[in-house]
Amino acid sequence: MDDKISQQNVILIVDDNYDNLKLLLEYLEESGFKVLVAEDGFSAVEIAENALPDLILLDVLMPGMDGFETCQRLKSNPDTENIPVIFLTALADKVDLVKGLNLGAVDYITKPLAHDEVLARIKIHLRLQNLTKKLTEQNERLEAEISERLQAEQQIREQAALLDVTTDAIIVQDLNNQIRFWNKGSEHLYGWTQAEAIAKNANQLLYKPEMLSQLPDIEKSLNNNGKGLWQGDLSQITKTGKEIIVSSRWTIMRDLEGQPKSILIVNTDITEKKQLEVQFLRAQRMESIGTLASGIAHDLNNALTPMLMIAQLLEIKLADENSKQWLEILKSNIKRAADLVKHVLCFSRGFEGKFSTLQIKDVIAETEQIIKQTFPKSITMHIDVATPSLWNISGDATQIHQVLLNLCINARDAMPDGGKLTISAKNVWIDSNCARMNIDAQVGHYVLITVSDTGKGIPKEIIDRIFEPFFTTKDVGQGTGLGLSTVIGIVKSHNGFVKVVSEIGKGTEFQIYFQAAQTIETENALTGYDEIPSGNGELILIVDDEESIREITKTALEKNAYKVLAAKDGIEAVALYTKHKQEINVVLIDMMMPSMDGPMAIRVLKKINPEVKIVVVSGLTTNHELIANLDDSITTFLPKPYTSQELLKSVQTMLDANSQIIRNS
Repeated sequence: MDDKISQQNVILIVDDNYDNLKLLLEYLEESGFKVLVAEDGFSAVEIAENALPDLILLDVLMPGMDGFETCQRLKSNPDTENIPVIFLTALADKVDLVKGLNLGAVDYITKPLAHDEVLARIKIHLRLQNLTKKLTEQNERLEAEISERLQAEQQIREQAALLDVTTDAIIVQDLNNQIRFWNKGSEHLYGWTQAEAIAKNANQLLYKPEMLSQLPDIEKSLNNNGKGLWQGDLSQITKTGKEIIVSSRWTIMRDLEGQPKSILIVNTDITEKKQLEVQFLRAQRMESIGTLASGIAHDLNNALTPMLMIAQLLEIKLADENSKQWLEILKSNIKRAADLVKHVLCFSRGFEGKFSTLQIKDVIAETEQIIKQTFPKSITMHIDVATPSLWNISGDATQIHQVLLNLCINARDAMPDGGKLTISAKNVWIDSNCARMNIDAQVGHYVLITVSDTGKGIPKEIIDRIFEPFFTTKDVGQGTGLGLSTVIGIVKSHNGFVKVVSEIGKGTEFQIYFQAAQTIETENALTGYDEIPSGNGELILIVDDEESIREITKTALEKNAYKVLAAKDGIEAVALYTKHKQEINVVLIDMMMPSMDGPMAIRVLKKINPEVKIVVVSGLTTNHELIANLDDSITTFLPKPYTSQELLKSVQTMLDANSQIIRNS
C-alpha cells in the first residue's frame, strides 16, 4: 500500500526557506514521491492549477501572500478545492490553528519538522483521499453498471479493510436505523466495538433522548434532495456518556431498482475545534463588552470625583445633624457607584494587586470560617485540601479570598432549601492536550481549586453568559450580576483560567486553575500616613479637561494652604509649566484629555525638566500599568473618583520625595 501511494502521487511543497525546502524535497523524493516546489503563494497557486498535485505542504509565514491567503485561494478554485492542504507552521496560537482548519486545511504539522512525522501524515491523508475517490468512483460505477450492484451492502463490507485506515467513523445503517457496518474509526471515536454496535439501533446508541430532535431535519433533507445527500454538525455521545460534536456526511445507498436501501454515514470528531471556536467567540464578546465598560467607567468616574469632594467640603459648612446625615448618605452612594465601576473595570482589564507567594490552604481556611459563621445551617460544608504537599501560588490573598467568597455565595443562593458545599484544592499538571482545549491555559504545574454545590444547576443555554457583567438570573434587587465577572477578572489577572461544569437538578462545579509558584516571597507591610499635614504655599499645577474636577480640586488644595495653577489640556499645561517651572512643585495630570493627552504631556514635561514630580490621575488605568508605560519619575497614582484625603496624600507623597532628593543632593 505504501509503495503504491508513493509511486503514483505528486506532492507540492510551498516554503520560502530554501534550506527547509531542499531537505523536505530530498526526503520525499527518496521516499518515492514525485515532488513539485514553490517558494511563494503566487507560484503555488499557479502550479497547483496546472499540475493538480495530490497533496500540498504549505508554509504559513511567507512574504507577499501568506499560507492562509494561499489556502483560501486554492479552496475557492473548483479545480484545486479538493486537494488536501497540510500547514507547516511554527505558530503555537490556538486561534491560528482554528483559522487554518476553518479555511479548509486537513491538518497542520508544527516546526521544526520531523521527517518521519511528515511522511506518516502525508500517507494518512493520501490514503483518505484515495479512499474518498474510490468511494466516489464506486458509486458512479454502481449507477452505470447495475449488474455489478447485486450485492451492494456486501461490497461495502468488502471495503472494510480499506475504510479501517481512516480515523473517521464510517457507519452504514439501514432505513430502520439498524447498524450494518462499523469501522475501526467508529470504535476509536465512540468506544463501542464492532460486535457491540452491529445490529444495534443507531439512534439509541449515539444520541441522548434530547439529541434526537436533530434527526427529523436530516431525514427531510435526504428525501427532498435529489442526490440523497446531507452534511452538517451533530451532537452525539460516546460509550462513556461523553458528549461530542461531529461533522457528519450522510449518503443514501440505493438498490437495483433505485430505491433507498441503506445510509452511508461518515463522521469526523470536531469537538476540540468547536470548543476552541466557542472560547474564541466568547473572548471576542467579552473584549467588546470590556471596551464599552471602560468608556462608560471613564465618564462615570469624572462625574463622581467632583460629587465626592463637594460632599466632603459641604460637611465643613453644614454642621447640623440632618445635613451631616444626608451628606453621609450621599458619600456612601457615591462610593458604592465607584465600587461598581471598579468591578466592571476589573472584568474588562483585570486586577492589579500586591502579589506574594501564598499558601492557598490558608485562604480556604479563612473563607471556611466566614461561611460557617454566616451561611444557613441547612448547608453543610466539606473541605478537601491536599496538605501538606499543596503547591504555593503567586497572587493577591485579598483578591483570591474574594474569588472564593463570590463562588460560595453563588453556591448558597443555588441551594435555598439546603445542600452540600464543597471546597477542594489539589496539585494538577496541565498537559499539551488540556492546554489545547483551553484558550487561556499553558502547559505546566497548576493548583486546582474547586467550588461545587448540589444546587439547581445552570441551564446550558446561559452557561456561556454567566461571566458577563450585569448578567444575572436572580430576581430584581437580589444581585448586580458582577460577582462572576469579578471572579473571571481576578483569575485572568493571575494568569489562571476557569472551567464550569453544571447539570440541572444536580449542581454546579467551578474549577479555578492558578499557576503554581516556584519560590516563597515575603510580603512587605504597607506604610501610610496617620495625619496629612497642610501645605506651605507649594505651587501645584492641575491638568484636567473636566472643569468641575479642576475647580473642586483647586478648592480642596487651596483650603489646605497650597497655591494652584490650572490647565484644561496638555498644551496649556506645557505652556504654564514653561512659564512657572521654578515655582511649580508638583503636577497633577489626568491621562485622557483632548489636544494633548496625559502620557504625551508627561513626556514633554520631562524634556523640560527631567526631575518634574507628577501625580497621575485616571479613571481607567491601574497604577502598575501607568508606571510601566511611562517612566520612573511617576511615583504615585491617584484613581478617580478620589477624596480630599486621598488627593492630599498623593501630593504630600510627591513633596516628600522631592525633599528626599534635595537632602540627598
